[in-house]
Amino acid sequence: MSELNDVFKFIDEHFDEHIQKIQSYLRQPSVSGEGIGMHECAELTAKYIENLGGEAEVISSPIKYAEHPGWPLVYGWLDSGADKTLLVYGMYDTQPVEEEKWDYPPFGAEIHEISPFGQCIIARGAINTKGPLRAMFNAFEAIIAVKGRLPVNIIFLIEGEEEIGSLTLIDYVKKNKEEFREADASWMAGARQDRNGKVRISLGNKGIITFDMICRGGDWGGPVGRNLHSSNEAWVESPVWKLIQCLASMRDETGKVLINGFYDGVTPPTSEEETIINELLKTFNEETLKEELSVKRFKYNLKGRELILQYLYQPTLNIMGIASGYVGPGTKTIIPHEARAKLDIRLHPDQDPEKIWKNIQNHLLEKNFRNVELKLHDASPGSKTSPNAPIVKAMLKTYDEYKIEKQIWPFSGGFAPTFIFTKVLGIPFISGGIGHGGRAHAPNEYIILNKTGPIYGISDMEKFYVKFLYNYAET
Repeated sequence: MSELNDVFKFIDEHFDEHIQKIQSYLRQPSVSGEGIGMHECAELTAKYIENLGGEAEVISSPIKYAEHPGWPLVYGWLDSGADKTLLVYGMYDTQPVEEEKWDYPPFGAEIHEISPFGQCIIARGAINTKGPLRAMFNAFEAIIAVKGRLPVNIIFLIEGEEEIGSLTLIDYVKKNKEEFREADASWMAGARQDRNGKVRISLGNKGIITFDMICRGGDWGGPVGRNLHSSNEAWVESPVWKLIQCLASMRDETGKVLINGFYDGVTPPTSEEETIINELLKTFNEETLKEELSVKRFKYNLKGRELILQYLYQPTLNIMGIASGYVGPGTKTIIPHEARAKLDIRLHPDQDPEKIWKNIQNHLLEKNFRNVELKLHDASPGSKTSPNAPIVKAMLKTYDEYKIEKQIWPFSGGFAPTFIFTKVLGIPFISGGIGHGGRAHAPNEYIILNKTGPIYGISDMEKFYVKFLYNYAET
């Protein structure tokens, strides 16, 4: 794209300024789980949209979480008089930093060497995802400075609750679908290269259900309100055993979930997905995956195609954690009065989370576990985007222009609230970009500053975003 060389030159000439803008954004804390700096960061994000010549609104959340009120949603519009309109999704919130040991200030956004990548910006949100988001604004500013306008119209939708469930985002989009009627597709800016320079592209994600199971002493038996000496186990029921029995009733020893209707809605791969899987098998290596995951074997000793199908097309029931009683040094002979477990379910994108949740409730009733309380946190569907969607073709074309090795998956096993685009608004969604960072939910989160071998730096990331916008406009 020789016609974009002047934009690329502008990015190179303003590299230091662009890095400073990323650092400035990262220095503004925005920890959604703790409510730190959320309103300030929302206002700052809205200002970035206005600086492009767009209109922006900071929308207060009507959602009330158990621990705090919901955080603002940033909505914006930039009309370029173009034929196509792109809905840009982003998140300004980050994970907490409390109880983490950082080598550098987590909101200092300092530049330090990280082997083998060279200089990196180290900060909470560096890669997940305030760093790429601000780099996207840098790219937009460069286009406007040189060309006068963007090649597409932009609707901005940037949330502050991605790390805690996206309830405000989901509520707003469902209630205000008309505001997005002009959008042809949706995109989230990212830095998707792994530490070897390869890119993994997911055309969707699984759905999710997260919930608690709680068993307390009460009319059914068990200690009420306080622990008892364990000698009373001879005549007093234990909430811990009751919860364990309930959990055990939900899955057999092979891993099959025993909840009636749990597999309802699971569909086999479409012809498009079969094509993607066949291509994926050319580069998929389960031994490398074992090393990355630090596991010795996979369930059922599956390999190759069958392993991929198990990961993608089977829903899962996972116990995140169990808590009860005393597990300290020595012994403390008690019958705990309460036992808790946290669980998550990953659903095939075509499954209905509300129906699955109802099936779980029915299971407890049918198995006579009425003394186990269920507390739902989230029940959201997955999403899928066709590989033939113009936005996907534009992304793949841009990766090809950089000669980057890529691996395409029909969807991922993880969850993101992208169903609001594909299912609520009915438009395709893609996330992508070049560059690399890591330690997203850990201390010393980083993003690479300059090109290192096959991994591109921040200026190239911004140029990728520029190319991608023009490729999409022309697709």
